[in-house]
Amino acid sequence: MPHRYLLRVALALCSAAIASASPARAQNNDRALLSAFCAAANIKGSTCTRARAYPNAAGRVCDVKLTGERYSGRFLPSGNALLVVIYESACEAHVNEFGGVALFEQDGKTDRFIRFLPGAQGHDCITLPKDTRQDLLICLTGHMGQGHLESGVAQMAFANKPGKGIDISFDFLLNAEDSVGAYGSNVVTCNEGPKYFGVSRLAAGKQPGTVAVYVDYADDETIRTACGQGFPKPEELYYDLAPGEAFVPPGYEKTKRFTIDLATRKLAPLE
Repeated sequence: MPHRYLLRVALALCSAAIASASPARAQNNDRALLSAFCAAANIKGSTCTRARAYPNAAGRVCDVKLTGERYSGRFLPSGNALLVVIYESACEAHVNEFGGVALFEQDGKTDRFIRFLPGAQGHDCITLPKDTRQDLLICLTGHMGQGHLESGVAQMAFANKPGKGIDISFDFLLNAEDSVGAYGSNVVTCNEGPKYFGVSRLAAGKQPGTVAVYVDYADDETIRTACGQGFPKPEELYYDLAPGEAFVPPGYEKTKRFTIDLATRKLAPLE
């Protein structure tokens, strides 16, 4: 398997464990957060070995390990600020990225545990003001299956659901897919527009209401070359091209920083 692909996977899957400069992380003690759903005897560092009322546990003992990723903001137009803490759990399957979100309400003095939201986590998130009453949480997402590494930029949409309380869903602003692990190369369709392979380094944009992100992609020029003279083929390929398809092997994609307007959802390159 190509070394470059292994590096991408390692970065994508391990990013949730990398601490970033979020003030909420320094202000909240893991033990205090865990004690909201865990007996003191079951708290080991950042891990609860036996979480109370874990959803869909079906009689299993479920652990919850808090990661360094946590984000605070007024993610609903009314009520107190919310604290979003990414966690890992052996009770969660690959489809839920082996974890989820532990959601807390902040009232200025304490963090009140609201619920677990398995599978709702993003990573390397940023908080932006939507208006004077509400904040937005924008995250990178990632999922690997059958050698395909799917990634994206998504707004974490918070909503009060009747009978469920606060819920979080993904509102995608950009989707990308790297198929090097599955095919030995990325593949493009000759009569379609640009193809996005990966995203990284999310940040606030220079203009209000925008975010910036680095994108690995094939533009029109790259696709014309792939579908014309073609690129040198990798030594190992695991895919038979269909009519109208072409390979863009690792190293022949382009990487550029783009801005996304959160209101219009338009993607534009930054010069």
